[in-house]
Amino acid sequence: MPRALRVKFILPALTEARSPFWRPIKYSLFPPLGLATLAAYLSPDDEAQIVDDHVQILTTDDTPDLVVIQVYITNAYRAYALADHYRARGCFVALGGLHVTALPEEAAPHADAIFLGPGEQTFPQFLADFRTGEPKARYASTAGRTLERLPPIRRDLIARDRYLVPNSIVVTRGCPQHCHFCYKDAFFEGGRGFYTQAVDAALAEIDRLPGRHLYFLDDHLLGDRRFAEGLFEGMKGMGRLFQGAATVDSVLRGDLIEKAAEAGLRSLFVGFETFSPTNLLASNKKQNLARDYAAVARRLSDLGVMINGSFVFGMDDDGPDVFARTVDWAVENGVTTATFHIMTPYPGTALYKQMAAEGRLTTSDWDRYDTRQVVYRPAGMSAETLKAGYDWAYRRFYDWDNLFRGAASHPSLKHRAKHFFYAAGWKKFEPLWDLVIKARRLDLMTPMLEGVLSRVTGATPRLKPSPATGRMEVPGEEPIDATEIDRAGRPAGGDLADPGAGRRPAPGVQQQAAQADAA
Repeated sequence: MPRALRVKFILPALTEARSPFWRPIKYSLFPPLGLATLAAYLSPDDEAQIVDDHVQILTTDDTPDLVVIQVYITNAYRAYALADHYRARGCFVALGGLHVTALPEEAAPHADAIFLGPGEQTFPQFLADFRTGEPKARYASTAGRTLERLPPIRRDLIARDRYLVPNSIVVTRGCPQHCHFCYKDAFFEGGRGFYTQAVDAALAEIDRLPGRHLYFLDDHLLGDRRFAEGLFEGMKGMGRLFQGAATVDSVLRGDLIEKAAEAGLRSLFVGFETFSPTNLLASNKKQNLARDYAAVARRLSDLGVMINGSFVFGMDDDGPDVFARTVDWAVENGVTTATFHIMTPYPGTALYKQMAAEGRLTTSDWDRYDTRQVVYRPAGMSAETLKAGYDWAYRRFYDWDNLFRGAASHPSLKHRAKHFFYAAGWKKFEPLWDLVIKARRLDLMTPMLEGVLSRVTGATPRLKPSPATGRMEVPGEEPIDATEIDRAGRPAGGDLADPGAGRRPAPGVQQQAAQADAA
């Protein structure tokens, strides 16, 4: 019988999380589900520990049999240093995640084994090899990707009291879209790029979670209509309140978003990114082409769903006027919270290859690839203008005047109150968040969060699909042909396992931090 293993899973802190200028609450939102997923493949006799360097003290004087480290671009240098330290102590070190998959030759010298792509198929094989003393140096996920028979995530290894949203969950892998700035295409290269759990398995995982609130960290919760319909139908009687992410086109298409709202959806992360058709075409973000962004905002508002909007500055068609135009649109259309990003060409993406070929990259210091700094030469403005505009956009969107204006855009008084308290609570009460985090009592904030996410009633939908015609109908007005706002592709005028890799900085790195900015 093989001996029991002592395994330490580590999520090193992102560089920006250790800066005095960044907000502790952003890095106390979601636990590292990717590592907890891998831990589920251990034997019952194995001893496992998960350490999230953002919220826990990481001690390094131990000597586990196996150290597994999850690598993102802005924690890469810290991850490599930790890996070198543990290898020097005689430990076997495995590295995986988005950055390792993008740059395996950079990561390999720091590890005894590296993992490329999602880990559900490769990690069990590695464990079998490791137990027999014959581990390989590289494991690549290609064929056979599936979420069938996925063992229950080791949530017992997660320090729930350290997170505002311990009930985070991922029920799909990847994304059906292929944006040129996104890490996920490289992460899923060589096999299926989007796949789901069985509906019953996803519902069983939800049923195991305590409380009412959930946060789906999937890149695109509405990406598979059949799966999403089954999921929402199964959730209707659970009394859950949940948040998630979806694309512009999926909000406008059919009635799936209504089904989500009926099941408990109260807040949605939406990647608007840019208003420029030229930018959308250049970044292969076809799902946003010829879409009426204002219709998206109206439809979600009428359903009582708050919007976490994502916007990218610095694409080649952007000039210095992009900042004010974006902020004004977001405020006027009732976007509750906004995440602004400076376009960042991550290694392994089509955007990075293009920028490198054009000689426009200005640094390969991965610590600066955090979507808050300019690491390339912009086409439509100077790097200094881009950085200053990005900083201004955050200040302007979250000033008190715009918090009131944005809240006032909603038809329901209750939704106006929800908008204001959610946005103001997120950005304007930093000392309170810091105090609760230091006291390790984020659990005290859960009832408040659930209260703000309670259902909005009394709003009259302005856009509703007719069962008879499939057309978008507005009560008391002429029907609108759905093709006017749902034409595909016609321009007008993320981990070792995937969970938790998806929505930490976006677009394209980790879905967690994008939603962290706007959660």
